[in-house]
Amino acid sequence: MSRQIPVLQEARPRLPAWFKVELRQGPDYQEIRRLTWGLNLHTICEEARCPNVWECWNNRTATFLILGDICTRRCHYCAVTTGRPLTLDEAEPERVAAAVKRLGLRHAVITSVNRDELPDGGARIFAETIRAIRRELSTCTIEVLIPDFLGDFAALETVLAAKPDILNHNIETVPRLFPSVRPQGRYHRSIAMLEAAASRGAVTKSGLMVGLGETVEEVRTVMRELRAAGCAILSIGQYLQPTKAHWPVMRFYPPEEFRLLKAEGLALGFRHVESGPLVRSSYHAAEGARLGAN
Repeated sequence: MSRQIPVLQEARPRLPAWFKVELRQGPDYQEIRRLTWGLNLHTICEEARCPNVWECWNNRTATFLILGDICTRRCHYCAVTTGRPLTLDEAEPERVAAAVKRLGLRHAVITSVNRDELPDGGARIFAETIRAIRRELSTCTIEVLIPDFLGDFAALETVLAAKPDILNHNIETVPRLFPSVRPQGRYHRSIAMLEAAASRGAVTKSGLMVGLGETVEEVRTVMRELRAAGCAILSIGQYLQPTKAHWPVMRFYPPEEFRLLKAEGLALGFRHVESGPLVRSSYHAAEGARLGAN
């Protein structure tokens, strides 16, 4: 049984003065928005209310959300809708590929809602989307941000067989907080999926949110365990509460702490670390793919 979302007894942490989100709706942003709407596609950039959507879209990087926009899980930090998903859209991979080609993307990130009701968790659609993009725009690098597939290694193999450039699975938080904020997830299951992918030659990536109530030492422990599992790329960002119904922000990390965590991550042997208040899993993903492949 999941724990209740805590109610802070003292005033909630206020947004620090240095925490700023830049809004720039340039022509590239508008083009991606019109095209995704026109092709009936979803992006996690909008569904999860990412603060970097303007920067990423204006840099011709987008994160497509496949398998619909309704998730079978209820993570207490996530703004994506939870419920009973619709039937699979078999034409979705081709529409994603068409969007990638028309936009001339240099790096595409493909993620999904959790589809725990499917026998393979949606792995086949991931693989078909990768192959469709390769056919349409072979110069585009592809990163997949996958769910844990309930620990199904056959589903993981299905995705790996399509040869994505980056295999990402976000750990999100520390083991102590998993039962509270990710009640349907399992920390060691996620570590095992990353380790299995790395052992098969994939360039693996993971992401952490901070400010959920963890200690810095717990963050360091997760970083060490990700490296031990062969993870090559790491992102660390500040958790922001999507609505008042979601898990509260327990603490805002200052920029200097993010810089320190980045230095520690690089010292551990990560090929690339993105660490900062507004960093999300797909932030500067193209740069991470370039450095992670070396």
